[in-house]
Amino acid sequence: MIKRKAYAKINLGLDVLGKRDDGYHLVKMIMQSIDLFDELSFSIRDDEKIVIKTNNPKIPCDNRNLIWKVANQLKEKYGIKQGVLVELNKSIPMAAGMAGGSTDGAACYHALNELWNLGMDTQTMCKLGVKLGADIPYCICGGTALSEGIGEELTPLKDMPGCHIVIAKPKLDVSTAWAYTTLDASPIENHPDIDGIVAALENKDLQGITDRLGNVLEPITSGKYPVIEEIRQVLLANGAMGARMSGSGPTVFGIYENRNLAGAEHAVNELRSRGIAPDLFICKPI
Repeated sequence: MIKRKAYAKINLGLDVLGKRDDGYHLVKMIMQSIDLFDELSFSIRDDEKIVIKTNNPKIPCDNRNLIWKVANQLKEKYGIKQGVLVELNKSIPMAAGMAGGSTDGAACYHALNELWNLGMDTQTMCKLGVKLGADIPYCICGGTALSEGIGEELTPLKDMPGCHIVIAKPKLDVSTAWAYTTLDASPIENHPDIDGIVAALENKDLQGITDRLGNVLEPITSGKYPVIEEIRQVLLANGAMGARMSGSGPTVFGIYENRNLAGAEHAVNELRSRGIAPDLFICKPI
């Protein structure tokens, strides 16, 4: 049996530069892994079946699941006759803008590469992964990275300075496809300063990073769901240096200085007491 942790991500910056003829959007994003993770275990089956078991009944365990798609892709590419049992302990909220499905798929590449002795390097896994999801190449690599193209062009960046990150997801799900389709219908008024975030990371300037947090999808999603802005204001009122929505939402994150753990805890307690964000975590960048 092989075990893997699949880490969630947030977007310190998310910009959309255009759209390709095939419908994929051209992006420029700063991606950051955090220490919130799903746990997966992989074991060989004697038959050829791909079997997924999970602690979350809302997760499909058939060919709609990215884990299944990755395993099937590798079986077909490398002629693997063995099956696999994947047991998923889900902790990352679903449909949250945190790459929960993509990171599970990325963990599947790493684990099956070892379990089936496939000999893939990171570049090969990323080339295969982008065929199934634009966030998968980043999740394969993790850390702090500039993501361009449709998500497959990755440039590693300096590690994010130490801090506390409050993660707050309201009780609603957001379709990524809906968010991007809605974005296409209106011009983008404010593009985030992605280059400025890169420079702040180089200088280990946490304030410079938080001053430039931005996400062009946030006005779309928060315009439909006002609770997103309500959460953001609670985080800021409790001492967050900056707070933004991650991905297509609805998760909101707030960044706190290491010395201000109390502020992060106060924010979590207030959000919990208001009942507007049932999924709450205090995390670290990794």
